[in-house]
Amino acid sequence: MSDTTAAKSFSVDVAKLRRKAWYQQPRWTRLLGMVVLGFILALMTGEDGNPAERLSAFTGAFESARLWICLAILVGVWALVEFGAPVRNVARQGRQSVGKSLEPTRAMFRSNGWLRLGGLVLVLVLAIVIPANTSLFWQEVLVTQMGIFMIIAVGLNVVVGWAGLLDLGFIAFYAIGAYSCAFWTGHMPVKPPFTVGALESIPFAIVTCLIAGVLLGAPTLRLRGDYLAIVTLGFHEIVYLVAKNSDGFTNGSRGVIGIPHPSIHIGPINYDWTLDPLPYWYLLLFFLVVLIFLYNRLEHSRIGRTWTAIREDEVAASATGINTVRYKLLAFAIGASTSGLAGVVYSSKVGFINPENFTIVLSVLALAYVVFGGMGSIAGVLFGAALLVWLPNALRDIVPEQDRFIYLGALLVIMMIFRPQGVIPSRRRQRELHMAEAGLGDADAMTEPTGGVKS
Repeated sequence: MSDTTAAKSFSVDVAKLRRKAWYQQPRWTRLLGMVVLGFILALMTGEDGNPAERLSAFTGAFESARLWICLAILVGVWALVEFGAPVRNVARQGRQSVGKSLEPTRAMFRSNGWLRLGGLVLVLVLAIVIPANTSLFWQEVLVTQMGIFMIIAVGLNVVVGWAGLLDLGFIAFYAIGAYSCAFWTGHMPVKPPFTVGALESIPFAIVTCLIAGVLLGAPTLRLRGDYLAIVTLGFHEIVYLVAKNSDGFTNGSRGVIGIPHPSIHIGPINYDWTLDPLPYWYLLLFFLVVLIFLYNRLEHSRIGRTWTAIREDEVAASATGINTVRYKLLAFAIGASTSGLAGVVYSSKVGFINPENFTIVLSVLALAYVVFGGMGSIAGVLFGAALLVWLPNALRDIVPEQDRFIYLGALLVIMMIFRPQGVIPSRRRQRELHMAEAGLGDADAMTEPTGGVKS
């Protein structure tokens, strides 16, 4: 289809959109979404109900000022985004002027590898120095939540962001990695042929997760979209139930206790990790740096470009001779191995695991981190995981514990209404979404391809 035909088709679509009734316009459907979100937020954060008066929580939410506060805030956000054209224009002009003034600096960074390296070193130094000056609580959050989920998000980004495969059971590989560490360190009811330390168990956990990824992907990767999501969800439940019910292998719901902390004994280097969380952060930071370097190279390799082709249009990629099942299987295996690495670090840090550490909610949260940060962007998924882990913990003194994730969900809904590409999207992903909105194709290969606009 020629560019002229595409432009005419796009003009026709815009004309049809303008002929729709006012309540069918995207602007007003977004308003409806914000109003519904306000009602839900007020209801979910209100008083608890009681068996004697079943509708007390519902009526109480409507009678309290919380409802009107939620509606005012959300409708205000909608009005600012939809009708704040002067503000947006001023902001856009400011960004353009700042961008023009910074263009020489950007060109210098693009052309000078030493400057880029210096910027990365600065970020790394901040990641080393800042945690050392935080409280013990935040150091624990950095390790057991933020650092772990940043590694998981990087692995899930390979599957969802690059290959376009909707995976709702990714935490299953995280569980496999954790139980692999427990097995190879000799703390499971079934003993291994030989025992190793926690760090030495990483290669075994990675290989185990690779095999699990292949076993999951081989019979299922001819599926797409919702069907693949249901299969991955079922895979997670299989892993969870096996871990919970296999008393003779995983010790069942009692869990595994006594997993040793990591240690290094190589020549003059002798170091043992203890309960102090800060050294674990530095260990996670080392793994993150290695993963970012390797995955950045992978993204721009032939394999990464093949994943992009599959995500954009799987039918077209298959027609050009690409073995789509093979490359999707590779994405599953690589992502699974990364999640297994996170499982080893987590289990060796806490020293105790049981099936309740790997519930389906964690898979949903990991996917939310990737989507919120920006699918396909390594920087985006790292930022998304860091921010959405930080937010509930930052609200711990303000919001009751049972309500913290409600506000997190509200933030995700607002984000998907106004910026579905994420906070820091990849340029390619952003372009795909704009093309999908224009009717020129799908946003990814997670749904059946539309074939674009017919000429």
